[in-house]
Amino acid sequence: MPGGCSRSPAAGEGRLRLARLALVLLGWVSSSSPTSSASSSALSLVSAASTQPPLPGHCPPPCECSEAARTVKCVNRNLTVVPADLPPYVRNLFLTGNQLAVLPAGAFARRPPLAELAALNLSGSHLNEVRAGAFEHLASLRQLDLSHNPLVNLSPYAFSGSNASVSAPSPLVELMLNHILPPADKRQNRSFEGMVAAALRAGQALRGLRRLELASNDFIYLPRDVLAQLPGLRHLDLRNNSLVSLTYVSFRNLTYLESLHLEDNALKVLHNGTLAELQGLPHVSVFLDNNPWVCDCHMTDMVAWLKETEIVQGKSRLTCTFPEKMRDRVLLQLNSSDLDCDPILPPSLQTSYVFLGIVLALIGAIFLLVLYLNRKGIKKWMHNIRDACRDHMEGYHYRYEINADPRLTNLSSNSDV
Repeated sequence: MPGGCSRSPAAGEGRLRLARLALVLLGWVSSSSPTSSASSSALSLVSAASTQPPLPGHCPPPCECSEAARTVKCVNRNLTVVPADLPPYVRNLFLTGNQLAVLPAGAFARRPPLAELAALNLSGSHLNEVRAGAFEHLASLRQLDLSHNPLVNLSPYAFSGSNASVSAPSPLVELMLNHILPPADKRQNRSFEGMVAAALRAGQALRGLRRLELASNDFIYLPRDVLAQLPGLRHLDLRNNSLVSLTYVSFRNLTYLESLHLEDNALKVLHNGTLAELQGLPHVSVFLDNNPWVCDCHMTDMVAWLKETEIVQGKSRLTCTFPEKMRDRVLLQLNSSDLDCDPILPPSLQTSYVFLGIVLALIGAIFLLVLYLNRKGIKKWMHNIRDACRDHMEGYHYRYEINADPRLTNLSSNSDV
């Protein structure tokens, strides 16, 4: 027992020392762990800072910016050039209601580039000219609106770059060119329809286009190959123009076309070639309201087609405008016996012929008056012509008599000797 009692204090002291050593070790670990965590967090912040993109640019003074919505609005600010310090995060850019006048090549080229810009609205900015390569360096541009600008000069390479043969295809999916007709006094000596067509068919830049709007441009016709380079088109808006015929334009290659708007034009009839092409499009819906249809013998094929086809939306609303006796008649209710070609000329043409007759009668009356006033001189002139002709004929007669009588012939020869 005493031996055990003598060992007890030493054992307790050893255990106490071990406990103190453990406490010291624990304290050192606890004191060293915050430092290691702080250093690791600092390293992570440095690495994160090195991998993050640079801070976005500030908002241009005349504009309103929303980084959360990735939108920049510079609306009705009377800007004459595109702001140079656009933030690189912009995805939707509105530059409407300004005074831009000219959009030069590389108008949106920036460092860093506007790589996320997908929707660009330039409507109503008084643009007169869009030069080649104006939209280069916008790799994500999907929607472009140039409506309500009086475009005097739209470069053929406006959407494809300065050289369409080497430029990459445009990323555009939607293109709005509504109401871009310049005033009559500013139009150059070239076809406005041809200028727009050249920009649409340059190279193959717009082969990815899905929506094209050309409303309210006073188009009288569409050039033959205006749609030749747009095979992926799904929506085509041609409403509120002055189209009188679709004979020269071809829809054959638009196999994906879903909607064709032809309302409020000047169409009088659709001929067999156009009807066959439209019927051959598998997904299309055609809108033909508010056109001045002429219901005569040339309308027979179209009426028969309307009764059979299902691609014309609202076809029951289509009515005749001319001739007067057929006005407001529904096309679907017409029979072939109702469609005849009246030989009577329309009133406008009758008026033209009456006016022409009056002008010709007036010219004839003036001519007769001149003859009457110069009747004495004309009479004297005619008498002189008659006398000259008489003398000439008498000479011929005398020579004939001499040649016909042998005696006179010998006499004539002797007298000559």
